[in-house]
Amino acid sequence: MSVSVFKSIKRGLNEAVADAKGKRAGVNQYQPYEVDVAGLRKRLGLTQEQFAARFGCSIATLRSWERGDRIPRGPALVLLNVIDREPKAVMRALAA
Repeated sequence: MSVSVFKSIKRGLNEAVADAKGKRAGVNQYQPYEVDVAGLRKRLGLTQEQFAARFGCSIATLRSWERGDRIPRGPALVLLNVIDREPKAVMRALAA
């Protein structure tokens, strides 16, 4: 293995560790907050079917989030954060 390949792998591993710790140099890492999905849905006045259809998730996934069987993570949690803060903007953006 050449020195340049080793340095590239080392740099990638160091970046991965920094990302995992949330301390990547020069990058502000967004940390989404937990969302009470049932509370959000009820606040919007939507049924489970309406919420799932409007925001593009399955009813089964929505129900598992609401029961606490699963926890939204990654892009789903980010979308829920945006819906929680600006639901009308998300609805406008997703309108047909």
